[in-house]
Amino acid sequence: MNEALAGILPVAPTPFHADGAVDEDGMRRVIDCMVDQGVDAICILANYSEQFLLTDEERALLTRISLEHAAGRVPVIVTISHFWTDLVVRRAREAETLGAAMVMMMPPYHGAGLQASPQGVFEHFQAVNDAIGIPVMVQDAPLSGVTLTVDLLARMARELANVSYFKIECPFAADKLAALLEAAGEHIEGPFDGEEAVTLLADLDAGATGTMTSAMFPEKIKPIVTEYRAGNLDAALEQWKRCLPLINHENRQCGLRATKAVFMEGGVIGSDFVRHPLKPMSQRTRDRLLELARDLDVLALRWGA
Repeated sequence: MNEALAGILPVAPTPFHADGAVDEDGMRRVIDCMVDQGVDAICILANYSEQFLLTDEERALLTRISLEHAAGRVPVIVTISHFWTDLVVRRAREAETLGAAMVMMMPPYHGAGLQASPQGVFEHFQAVNDAIGIPVMVQDAPLSGVTLTVDLLARMARELANVSYFKIECPFAADKLAALLEAAGEHIEGPFDGEEAVTLLADLDAGATGTMTSAMFPEKIKPIVTEYRAGNLDAALEQWKRCLPLINHENRQCGLRATKAVFMEGGVIGSDFVRHPLKPMSQRTRDRLLELARDLDVLALRWGA
């Protein structure tokens, strides 16, 4: 990449057939739909991609399919999180070899009782930093249960040249983003938020330059970022108000199932299957989701028509 990534870098869902098998053609259609949504990059194999429910062979297949099918139309970010440092390094090298523009990773964790020390976390990221020549995004999410202090994140930014993107989606994300930028802003190319953009406006106020949402309706969320960064704060606020009911419903009621439901309704994928032990959403929740999506005229709902 010649320029720092900014804007909206959504997470691609992993489509499955109704029997639970990976839908390879569906993955290609997901990539095509996201390109048509006008995204600035696509992230694959993240938590919202059900990465924790995929075999190593499926990960390799989806990485190859996604990068080959994107074919340089947009940058692709490959998530490589794992507790074992050697495996994370292996995944990082494979992603770079296949053409990934960036890798994203969480700190090593395996439940609340098995976490690395702060120095161990630093060395985990350092090993990836030293193994590849593309940027690394740190995912600071409550799912890990690992507390990544501002001091530790700032140290990574200062001392690890490739660790230059940070996705902050912990509680009070805006304050943490602001503190991180104050501590090491000159070493940070991409301060981002996540959590389906539920805190986006506050995070933009704090200095975020983009967001990593789901793939459900990035074409509606992206203008919040672009208008804000252009100085059109009133326009950003109005778009935020329009999007917030659907953002909130996704974040609080649906989770990763939301994009799949909307994509299936619009013909992007053939099934919204999620792998066990995840369960389908209730019909009540689904009905409200689709109503809110139709009210916003979400592109994915008519993409396959």
